[in-house]
Parts: sequence; structure tokens; C-alpha cells
Amino acid sequence: MTGARPTVSEVLAEVRRRFTEAGIADPATDARLLVAGLLKFSSTEMLSRGNEPVAADKEALIPVAVERRLAHEPVHRILGEREFYGLPLSLSAETLEPRPDTEILVDTMLPYLRTLAKTEEHLHILDLGTGTGAICLALLSEFPEASGIGSDVSADALRTAETNAARNGLKERFETVQSSWFQNIRGTFHAIVSNPPYIASNVIDNLAPEVTKFDPAAALDGGPDGLDAYKAIAKDAARFMQPNGVIGLEIGYDQRNHVTAVFEAAGFKCVESAKDYGHNDRVLVFAPIA
Repeated sequence: MTGARPTVSEVLAEVRRRFTEAGIADPATDARLLVAGLLKFSSTEMLSRGNEPVAADKEALIPVAVERRLAHEPVHRILGEREFYGLPLSLSAETLEPRPDTEILVDTMLPYLRTLAKTEEHLHILDLGTGTGAICLALLSEFPEASGIGSDVSADALRTAETNAARNGLKERFETVQSSWFQNIRGTFHAIVSNPPYIASNVIDNLAPEVTKFDPAAALDGGPDGLDAYKAIAKDAARFMQPNGVIGLEIGYDQRNHVTAVFEAAGFKCVESAKDYGHNDRVLVFAPIA
């Protein structure tokens, strides 16, 4: 360069080149998301403003962010936020980054809550292991007649969930409780939802460094068989459910039969299963056996 500031397109091309050379799995997507996030540009602006020079203060952010990605830190952790179900959500060290597959849990729960809303004046939702608050806040955004509790063992996660509730105008209908599963929960709920830790302990070290180095271990480790959380939820859920309530759970791709067996043994029936975008089993819905 001869003193001229690099353009948006030039910066994007350079970041993409570095990611490609480093063997990043999807260099073009990661480069676009990272640069757009740092510049606060939409996807449309990345195209329409490609010939504009990058401001000096923004340009200074890029090399640091690139090095972080080359060290396997996920793009959205670098940016500090990720959108989930149309809601911008802040991330923190002790929250799992909400993934698109988890949106399937929200989608799957909506018809059940719509049915309940026809007869119930108020819907009460419990999100166990809430993390960023993603699942509960997404449901609250769809049901103005609902309120929710997000529980987590992590105080850091609960602070992040509270921030996200306020950020999305849901603070008045969202409460947090520090609790290990149902330990400190009071009341009954029309819907209990959870994306619990479900990876078997001996598998975690084999996961991608983006996961093992940056996702909180407590949000991943499901115990020796990956089922510890499901057993804890199934054991006590009935005491906290409305008679017409349902439980919606995210599961690992190979856990459908195991999780179903855990809940059937506790007096529940599986009323629906849903697959993720890779056609793997991902969501189960349970109701009490009458």
C-alpha cells in the first residue's frame, strides 16, 4: 500500500487468505463473519461498501482477531456475541455458544406452547442449564403471555443470561436461579427445556480444539455415558410440571434410545423426536404418562 487505507474487500481477501493457508475449515465464511462483526457491517454492507477504506481504529482490531482465530478460538467468541433465533446474545467464558441446531428445540416446542396458550392465561417455562438464556429467551420472544426461569450452576452464565434478557427487552419476564438442576427450583411449569451436557467424559478430549479449548467443560461433560444430566432431570421433573406440561431436550446424535429409556423409566412417554440439519436425532419431547 502507498499510504492509502485498505478497502473492506482487500481486508476481507487478506483475512480469507490467512485462514485458507492455516487450514481453517471454512475460511471464506469465517473471514466474512469476523470482518463484518469487527466493522459492525451487515452482509449487505460487506458487498455494497466493499470499496470503502477501513477506518484506522477498526483496522487495528483485525490482526489481533485473526491471531485469535488462528489459535482456534471460534469467531463468535472473538466477537463476544452470536445471534440465536433472531436475538443477539452476548457470550461469556462459562456459557456455551448457542448453535443453530439448538434452534430446532425451540421450533419443536412452539406448537406445544401454542396449544397450551389456548387454555392457559399464563405460560411458565423453565430452562435448565440456561447458559446464555438462549432457549428460554427465544421462547419468551414468541409468547408474550409467558414468563420463564433460567437456572444454571454458573453465576457467570446467569449474569450473561440476565444481560441478554435486558438486551432483548425480556427482562421483566425472565428470572434466573442458581441451581444444580431442580435443587433450588420452586413452582410448576408448562414447559421444561434443556440443552444439557451430553458428551461422554472420555470423548471430550477428542473434540475439535474450538470446543475443548473454549467451551466450558461443565456444559459438555455428561458423565461416563453422557446421560448424567438426563437422569437427573427425569428423576425430579414430574414434581415441577403442570399436568399438561411437556419436556423438550436436546440430545446427542446417538442418544435417542438411551434418553427415551431413561424418561420412560421415570414415567414419561416420548411424544416427538426431531432431527438436526445433518439429519441426526437432536430433540426429544416428553409428556407424563397419564
